[in-house]
Amino acid sequence: MTKVAAEEGPRALFSGLVPGLQRQIVYAGLRIGLYVPIRDMITGPLAPGQNPTLLQKIVASMATGAIGISVANPTDVVKIRMQAQGRLPVEEHLYKSSSDCYKKIVAEKGIAGLWIGLAPNVMRNSLINAAEIASYDQFKEFFTQSCGFNPNAFYTHFSCAFGAGFNAVIIGSPVDVLKTRMMNAAPGQPQGLIPIIGDIVKNQGLGTFYKGFSANFMRLGSWNVVMFVTLEQVKKSFDKAYAEKKV
Repeated sequence: MTKVAAEEGPRALFSGLVPGLQRQIVYAGLRIGLYVPIRDMITGPLAPGQNPTLLQKIVASMATGAIGISVANPTDVVKIRMQAQGRLPVEEHLYKSSSDCYKKIVAEKGIAGLWIGLAPNVMRNSLINAAEIASYDQFKEFFTQSCGFNPNAFYTHFSCAFGAGFNAVIIGSPVDVLKTRMMNAAPGQPQGLIPIIGDIVKNQGLGTFYKGFSANFMRLGSWNVVMFVTLEQVKKSFDKAYAEKKV
């Protein structure tokens, strides 16, 4: 972070912010908003006091992660391109804005160009979504029902979110490495999932799958805490407004 800020200026740390926000509005909106409805469709009616199983939570969150990124993949492509050009002098920038980037990708490669890398993206985001949302749901169930935590307390939401973020990095880091290798593989380098895994294991060691773990945890850990704590506050506000309306 210090090197990037020193060499490219503090603004470089926020390269790709606009398409990044576009991605989160679409992707997070779908993967989080659809989770409970899809989970309830999978479980069907539950008896009072009965909870969804961990497997049902994982299936529901993997499904919403896949749906979300299938819609939001173009924002990912644009975000990566905008971040890449952020390292170049301004006069060498190819895109004036995120909307200009969308237009030029479509002009160059057609609509399909906005869905480059969809397969590894679906794999990555469905797994990370399961690690985040199913973990948070499971942690919250455990802490409130087995440890006596207050389900509406900040410390409950923070603890569960922190655990979900850690799980997401443990599960998502290897997929992140594979996704990056697949999307950046040059001619002559291993192509495809299995050859790339074999090359990493043979020539670089298993530790390569967790390269950048600290930076990844800073990102996903902070993201999960902010996301889930905010989500719980929004839900409380809506529940309160709904209860007042009924009264």
